[in-house]
Amino acid sequence: MTNKSSVLFVCVANAARSQLAEALLRHTDSEHFEAFSAGTDPGGVDQRTIEALEHLGVSTEGLRSKSIDGFEGKRFDYVITLCDKSALECQALPSAGEVLAWNFEDPVTSTKPEAFRHTLHEIHERIKMFVLVKTKR
Repeated sequence: MTNKSSVLFVCVANAARSQLAEALLRHTDSEHFEAFSAGTDPGGVDQRTIEALEHLGVSTEGLRSKSIDGFEGKRFDYVITLCDKSALECQALPSAGEVLAWNFEDPVTSTKPEAFRHTLHEIHERIKMFVLVKTKR
């Protein structure tokens, strides 16, 4: 039995945002949190996701695209959706103590230069705040 809070990050394809969030939470505070990610319609991890994480020195070990169905029956302390579409599909999500809806632009479909690094930075800032708030006990 672990004292860590379990966190599931969800987006549609489980290709970028939820992968970034999973890796960043592990990197930021693996002492208090156990991070997972899944997609409502997974399609494979985008190579640029891996490159953005490696550029920041964050481990990408074990990252792979997973379906939300693989977590059926598992309970999470937090389920965090990373896009409006997955937030709308929340009914299909595993049970959670708390559901949070964060909305980040999908870097896969973005035309902006540096979209992956920008999304990585935005998610990292949100995760640092999440860790700060949730570990103040």
